[in-house]
Amino acid sequence: MSESTIRHQREPFLPRGVLRYKLRQQKVTHNHAVREPFLLIPRIPGMFRSLTVVCPLAVSLFVTVAPAQQVRPANSVPKGIVWSPSLTGKSPTDSAAFDALYADMEKEQHHDLKGVVIVQSGALLSEHYFNGDSATTLHDIRSATKSLTSLLMGIAIDKQVVHGVDDSISQYLPGLPQDGKEKITIKDLLNMRSGLNADDEDPATPGNEGRLDESSDWIKSVYAIPMKRAPGEKYLYCSVNAFLTGAIIENAAKSPLDDFARTNLFGPLNIQNFRWRHIPVNRTTGQGNLEITARDAASLGQLMLNDGVVEGKRLVSHDWVTASLASQVPISDSDPYSDFYGYMWYTRAEPVGDHKVLVHFASGNGGNKIYIVPSLHLVVAITSSAYGSRWGQRRSQDILLRILSAATAR
Repeated sequence: MSESTIRHQREPFLPRGVLRYKLRQQKVTHNHAVREPFLLIPRIPGMFRSLTVVCPLAVSLFVTVAPAQQVRPANSVPKGIVWSPSLTGKSPTDSAAFDALYADMEKEQHHDLKGVVIVQSGALLSEHYFNGDSATTLHDIRSATKSLTSLLMGIAIDKQVVHGVDDSISQYLPGLPQDGKEKITIKDLLNMRSGLNADDEDPATPGNEGRLDESSDWIKSVYAIPMKRAPGEKYLYCSVNAFLTGAIIENAAKSPLDDFARTNLFGPLNIQNFRWRHIPVNRTTGQGNLEITARDAASLGQLMLNDGVVEGKRLVSHDWVTASLASQVPISDSDPYSDFYGYMWYTRAEPVGDHKVLVHFASGNGGNKIYIVPSLHLVVAITSSAYGSRWGQRRSQDILLRILSAATAR
């Protein structure tokens, strides 16, 4: 598989030679946690990542995790969206198009699509769940998490916890080697142009995310990554940049990233249940492994569409939302699914009929998406477990195009 075809299809945190089964070394963010064993599964050379032989090794280490599905009260829905179907403006055209879409997805051979939530003008237009998931199922959105870590950085700057994007990362990362890393700015991290020798598509690079997962101290491991080029020179996707963004927030706020998110983002949006992986040494994975519901994902997209405001309360500044979604860095030469990159948000002009529609989005391995379509006042959240597959990204884009076609056909 070429680098370009898997740009949004990463399978993060898999050490060389080993697959992890249900590993979530994290702090639980809700009640009724259970204890499950840490299992290691040998990787068979040459086998696709999605295929494994389950041969668990008995290990005495246990981690605290939460149940796979969380059920919350009916009135416990995220804010910013009218969720009552009776109040939506769905037309007969919409209904026929969505019914056909869902019927096709039910027959789809892979059986790993999980949910589709469509919101227009701040109201639920349609939603459908697949393969055992429901409106209350927590789902790992993988690298779509990066876009939310960027949002948290904007909140940290708005609250003057962090001074600004032009600050050197060395101001917030004590002990950072002065080997060129002190020239990296927060903006370089957000634009994926840090200059570190880290490439998530190349396992041989010192900063590849698989190497991080082998580490017992992620900060120490990241500090050891050498520079490859000058900061700001070249876009190169790597999870290290998002991890450092989260670490800067944690250090500046003197708070774990998930606690900062709960107080300043998830709480105000009434996102009550979530899981976010913790790793050694006491860090949150700002680059991925946030588990939320498809409705929660849609509410985060709606927040961006509403310019950072929910129910009259501003959670993040206009300037940050604008910069995050701006076409700052052209990336179409390395990414067939996107034209530009902002502050960890993608932008693409999608072809619909005889014209193009501008779409901003968060993207995670397996086809996990939060799409924002300003011209149609539309948000589409897609959850999928097609991790490491060839079809996850392509399927989500096809779903989006069908929704856009229905929305523009009225």
